[in-house]
Amino acid sequence: MTANAKKRVLSGIQPSGNLTIGNYIGALRQWVAEQDAYDCFFCVVDLHSLTLPQDPAHLRAKTREVAALYIASGIDPDKATIFIQSHVPAHTELAWILSCLTPLGWLYRMTQFKDKAAKQQQESVGAGLLNYPTLMAADILLYQAHAVPVGDDQRQHLEYTRDLAQRFNHLYGETFVLPDAMIPKTGARIMGLDNPLAKMSKSEASEGHAVYLLDTPAVARKKLMRAVTDSGREIIFGESPEKAGVNNLLTIYQAITGQSNADIEAHFAGKGYGDLKKEVGEAVVSLLTPLQARYQELMAEGGYLDKVLAHGAQKANEVANQTLAQVRQCIGLVAPS
Repeated sequence: MTANAKKRVLSGIQPSGNLTIGNYIGALRQWVAEQDAYDCFFCVVDLHSLTLPQDPAHLRAKTREVAALYIASGIDPDKATIFIQSHVPAHTELAWILSCLTPLGWLYRMTQFKDKAAKQQQESVGAGLLNYPTLMAADILLYQAHAVPVGDDQRQHLEYTRDLAQRFNHLYGETFVLPDAMIPKTGARIMGLDNPLAKMSKSEASEGHAVYLLDTPAVARKKLMRAVTDSGREIIFGESPEKAGVNNLLTIYQAITGQSNADIEAHFAGKGYGDLKKEVGEAVVSLLTPLQARYQELMAEGGYLDKVLAHGAQKANEVANQTLAQVRQCIGLVAPS
């Protein structure tokens, strides 16, 4: 990398479930802020979604939906590379190569695997769930990413990626950049409206769990008015489990308005939880309205989205194939003629 070259960032979101305000605040908004300072690659990680059964038509539709939401959220295809993971075959080839270097013990220690496997019968757990971190490592290492925007729950996967890159570099010589985690300072962890002790998830089926980016204003307001709080009245930021619901609403409000803790607490002094929920609802609607308008434009002119994804795939393949060729040379595979 030349002295003036931008450092590279790579991240992605699965097209399973519906993207939430948590995805926007914790990821998409940060990606938008990074696109001027970094060489950004943002993919829709459709291959990762295959760890669970998917309806084919639904998966195709959701993949395009997520790509369109990237752009509607403010990611500029002229500044960042937007592509679909499965459009770059190098992801799966590198994942296989890396899986052959990965001790099983490393994979069995992954917290996310243990948590998800515990919810299923052992014999029904797919090998893809176990190897999920290796595909994620391939996603990152293919693009020689210097930084990866991740939430706290993905830190272990990034450490695994670094360990795997170091192992490869030790065995075959310096090949991969060791990526660092890029954790947002605020709003990194938006919690569920129905359970403020659990992270907001786009795959949670509960109706009142999350506000989705494509919820109508009426639905968004209704969900927020029903958000879990507590039996008190004090509207302040706090770490105690009893105030988790109020803290979550304040965190959402702060992430959207950009106000300080002190200013927000002063604003809500003497007000009730109903006032808090109503104002958070209005803030969320003000965020979603222009985003949804842009999304509808993109879906109405589908040819533009297809062009963005085709161009992104072309650029991603060029970068990924360079890395893969180097890896193939290192491990002794015969280059195609």
